[in-house]
Amino acid sequence: MTPSFKRSATSRRRLRFVLPALLLASSVAFAGNPPPITNLQAAEQAIANAERVDAATNAGVELGEARGKLAAAQRAVEEKEMVVAQQFADEARAEAELAAAKSGAVKALAVNEDIKRSTATLVEEMQRKSGDSR
Repeated sequence: MTPSFKRSATSRRRLRFVLPALLLASSVAFAGNPPPITNLQAAEQAIANAERVDAATNAGVELGEARGKLAAAQRAVEEKEMVVAQQFADEARAEAELAAAKSGAVKALAVNEDIKRSTATLVEEMQRKSGDSR
């Protein structure tokens, strides 16, 4: 065996072990985190639902917070800060859900007050009618 043959065989063996390690290291370095698409979509959907239940009127502060956090999440995606984007998207979804819940609570309270007024009116009417028949 010639020395050049030994060297090339040794080099090939080293290359067999080193090349996969280099490829793995480079793929990890360039891969990064993927954009949090599902989180962004969930936030957008929650905001749309909050708008449908008139949260802008009944819980405007919370809905505004949700919109602001969604915009921050989208900026973070553009800046390739995917972990931050995911956090903002999750916060936006939570704020939008809070806005929808507050809007529902405000509407429920209004309905409850209407029912109380109607009941009071009926009680007064029944008392007046029962007093008239005597």
